[in-house]
Amino acid sequence: MTIHSFIFYILALMILLSTGIAVTRRNMVHAVIYLVVSFFGSALLFYFLGAPLLAALEVIIYAGAIMVLFLFIIMMIRVGASPERMFPALQWLPAAGITIVYLVVFAAATAADPHSGAMLGFAVAQPAVFGHFLFQRHWLSVEIVSYILLVALIGA
Repeated sequence: MTIHSFIFYILALMILLSTGIAVTRRNMVHAVIYLVVSFFGSALLFYFLGAPLLAALEVIIYAGAIMVLFLFIIMMIRVGASPERMFPALQWLPAAGITIVYLVVFAAATAADPHSGAMLGFAVAQPAVFGHFLFQRHWLSVEIVSYILLVALIGA
């Protein structure tokens, strides 16, 4: 195992653990904090895989703007923590069933693919090249998204 593989697996474990903890917290502020940790881990993973622009967007948009908005909403509606520690069993059963089905399908797809153990090559996306690609080929989508964000901003 190389150092790159080790760092990748540590980041992936950090993302999975913090997201899992965020989903299971009853205190909404704690859930948002763990989700921010997950977003920072995703940004580190993007940067590590050669996409610094996506890493910066992840931190600025998701970990910054959206999570601050979530915190404001939580504090404005004063959502308190529930006295229960865990979810009732009736809520765990569907989630456990879906998880088992997902793991079975994942294992079957991985076992069926003969190239599932092949190493992937590094892909480096320079921000300037990505920006040119985005604004030359998908300019209409960018404009539509900007108008949707403008409407949401005016609505807020």
